[in-house]
Amino acid sequence: MISADSLVCLTGGTGYIGGRLLPLLQSRGVHVRCLTRRPESLQSQASDPTQVVQADVLDRGSLTGALQGIELAYYLVHSMGARGDFEENDREAAGNFAAAARETGVRRIVYLGGLGDPSGELSPHLRSRHEVGEILQSSGAQVTEFRASIIIGSGSLSFELIRSLVERLPVMICPRWVSTRAQPIAVEDVLQYLLAALDLDESQNRVFEIGGPDQVSYGDIMREYARERGLRRLMISVPVLTPRLSSLWLGLVTPVYARVGRKLIEGVRNPTLVRDSAALDAFDIRPRGLRDAIRRALVNEDRELAETRWSDALSSGGNPPKWGGRRFGGRIVDSRVVDVDTPLGVAFAPIQRIGGQTGWYYGNWLWRIRGVFDLLVGGVGMRRGRRDPVNLRVGDAIDFWRVEAFEPERRLRLAAEMRLPGRAWLEFEVLASKGKSTIRQTAIFDPVGLRGLAYWYGLFPLHQLVFAGMLKGIAQAAERLHQEGNKDRHGGTR
Repeated sequence: MISADSLVCLTGGTGYIGGRLLPLLQSRGVHVRCLTRRPESLQSQASDPTQVVQADVLDRGSLTGALQGIELAYYLVHSMGARGDFEENDREAAGNFAAAARETGVRRIVYLGGLGDPSGELSPHLRSRHEVGEILQSSGAQVTEFRASIIIGSGSLSFELIRSLVERLPVMICPRWVSTRAQPIAVEDVLQYLLAALDLDESQNRVFEIGGPDQVSYGDIMREYARERGLRRLMISVPVLTPRLSSLWLGLVTPVYARVGRKLIEGVRNPTLVRDSAALDAFDIRPRGLRDAIRRALVNEDRELAETRWSDALSSGGNPPKWGGRRFGGRIVDSRVVDVDTPLGVAFAPIQRIGGQTGWYYGNWLWRIRGVFDLLVGGVGMRRGRRDPVNLRVGDAIDFWRVEAFEPERRLRLAAEMRLPGRAWLEFEVLASKGKSTIRQTAIFDPVGLRGLAYWYGLFPLHQLVFAGMLKGIAQAAERLHQEGNKDRHGGTR
């Protein structure tokens, strides 16, 4: 158990688990020092008194100073997503960290590894996960190692691979590894175990195997995901498709995850089941089942999407793809910006008036045709208009959209209520930028199955035309309002 004024080190703060653990540690009042190669990527998430320090686990010299004064360190580093030999990278990184921890007197290390029977033949991925735990023990610090199977949560690699396969393939040819047993665990439960380690009173190295109550196959997880998404999927088992061949096929079906997924899928021949229930005795945590974990992952993804500041999330991701939009979890995002030489309120005024009699600033006849098609298939069409031509409030209908979020002079978020093979949102945000205003327009689509993907990519050229024209029209309307306002002010002073 650490004291209230102890300094806790967090590695992997920009990663999937570490990025979710940081705000939980901060909310508990823990004094955190984050080690990262890119401090600028964490500064916006670090609240006082959290420290963000530049350090690299592959650079031994950078770790000694960074670990000074640390009592407990979370080691959440994994090199599988990097190019090259991830096993060697993980070995070197863990060795550097263990040596620096020994030199600086770190008392405890908490590590998240992977389940798998060490007495059997492990895949390179699982073998590396176990080896890292052993290397960390050489530091002389007390090591608490959690071993988990598939982590269910939006953004988790295993979950995203399953999602991609189910969403894109109405008929799945399933090799033998699809029947491999696993014991998935929700990401919220993993985080609770990691937090509970702060209060663990242990003097010996411990390995805790953690998992949900359901022992299921990969096929069962796919079927449950399909049920939650309302998809019908035919799964045909074949005995000949090896994990290696499957990994090559995966690269064609899910190219976004191909490089990492190939390394991961080659190891799914290993069952990942909890064989030791010591975690249930040591911690007052009862992980949720598979169905609840998948439902929460989908709900949390909606919440994360609603809270996303696209001006931060997309700009930090580099240049967006030129065609098709950027992926955000299971969503497809088309986001674009324009600068206008107006105050924030003037830049937002056309956005606040959008729809109804004002129209959509570009291709209103195209919007009307879309409304007619929507009526023909039983949707609401464009006939609802607006409650008020200027004023807005959450819950208002705007043609076939519904106001989901509204911040005056700042942000408008619309949820689509037309008939679609998925869900859609349209969001506008206005930010101050070097004496001007920046308008960001973001279209988000959550496709359901292959029909949803076909809809998005089939209409993408038209969407490009409409989205670009709409943003240009909004910018022009804002500049006209600004010019008219200047004329009125000048006229009034003569």
